[in-house]
Amino acid sequence: MTELHRSPVLLHVRCPRDIDPAAYQQVIEMAQDVTPVVQVLPPAALIADATGSLRYHRRGPADLARMLRTRVLAHSGVPLLVGVGPSWSVAAMASRAAATNAAGEGGVLVVDPHEVTGWLHPQPVRALDGIGPAQERTLTSYGVHTIGLLAHLPEATAQRLVGGRAGRLLRERARGIDHRTVVATDLPRSTSAQRRLQADTLAPELLRSVALSLAVELGERLRGRRQAARALTLTVVFAGGSQVERSRRLPLGASAHTDDLRDLAYDLLASLGLQRARVRGLALRCDDLVAATAVAEQLSFEPERAHRLTAEKAIDQLNQRFGPCTAGPAATYRDAG
Repeated sequence: MTELHRSPVLLHVRCPRDIDPAAYQQVIEMAQDVTPVVQVLPPAALIADATGSLRYHRRGPADLARMLRTRVLAHSGVPLLVGVGPSWSVAAMASRAAATNAAGEGGVLVVDPHEVTGWLHPQPVRALDGIGPAQERTLTSYGVHTIGLLAHLPEATAQRLVGGRAGRLLRERARGIDHRTVVATDLPRSTSAQRRLQADTLAPELLRSVALSLAVELGERLRGRRQAARALTLTVVFAGGSQVERSRRLPLGASAHTDDLRDLAYDLLASLGLQRARVRGLALRCDDLVAATAVAEQLSFEPERAHRLTAEKAIDQLNQRFGPCTAGPAATYRDAG
């Protein structure tokens, strides 16, 4: 294992400042699919500790960051800036620099542990994570124009210039030291997926195929997070832009099994009676989420269900190993957009 992998691997993610709250929630959920250790930094950022996820995803830090950025861009159209570093402050500075730095290829900038000093020290002191305008003015007035000069100040001098605790913290960050740890935010109480059709449709079989694909995506996501849903909400968007919504609780209590989510999604779709309505898109939301450990697994005397649950586990393992959508129900592979 390389030195980079022995060091902490933190991903600092910046969304556009004007991001819609719903899109921001989707970014958070997709980051939680990469690693469960995600701390939300409202209104438009988050930081994730991916140290333990590298082996699981079989990717290096740079590839993992690019994977997250690509998935979010493809799913939500949100262009992320992702900084990767061995400490909170370095990762945060890298995500800011990814927008303009030539090394920040594709919105991702990685600072290896052995490159921290060489990357930090030439930068102006104003670029240091956590420094305020007044502190910057004070330091520059004494000739401390770069992060490297601050790093080489005696600690007592830095404390005398900008204050005791602040001086110590800024000097440590100038040396690449940051003792902050990522504290995982609680998993969300709901999660959603949506599909926009390539063309408005009246075809019920296409709508059922889309509903199935949504149930597959959400079921896999819930099982990956070890959560289960107690209720579902289906939203149908019509050709004119209007929409209708239906909600219902799962009949057997909480579940993360695709079969249960699919059956209820079909029931919700059928209850709307859409024979002559042209549909533009569907969204499915799992509500009232609970930890999977709090769910009592129902014993089944139906051999068919037992077989399907066994197949579900095998499909999850294939998708985890080879990537999403490697395997799944044939009906979800329609050209549904």
